[in-house]
Amino acid sequence: MLKKLILLLFVIAPITIFAQDKIAYINADEIFSKMPELKEVETKLASKSETIKKNKDAIEAEYNALVDKFSKDTTNLTESVLIDRQAQLESLQKRYQDFLQTSQAEFQKEQQTLITPIQQKMRQAIKTVGDENHYTYILDAATLLHVGSNAIDANKLVKAKLGITD
Repeated sequence: MLKKLILLLFVIAPITIFAQDKIAYINADEIFSKMPELKEVETKLASKSETIKKNKDAIEAEYNALVDKFSKDTTNLTESVLIDRQAQLESLQKRYQDFLQTSQAEFQKEQQTLITPIQQKMRQAIKTVGDENHYTYILDAATLLHVGSNAIDANKLVKAKLGITD
């Protein structure tokens, strides 16, 4: 009899433990896109992007001017002059490619540097909401195939923690 009771406890105990789980969900993309700090980040990134574009355009203009100059001056060209002009054009093309690679890397680094604190703030707000409301899990609705009727929508709570008003 005692063995049957212990066996019954081992079978029922896990079921009751899972029955007590509180599961909530949020739409992380929606919350992140509405965070007030994101507007400042977008402004800074737009400014950086514009600066990169201006510098890129300047290098392109320099290249086009050099090509124009070389195409107009075709008198008395020796092989050494042609080789020198080709080297100048190749050097400018390399500088252009290097600039594009470097500026793209700088932009991505700047983007990550600016966005990381905002992501951490959102994660902390989600954790705080989970702790305050005793949620076992808070899941991102975008990754869920089904949200049952027992799941709790915690979007409003997280938004309130972050000071987001709809």
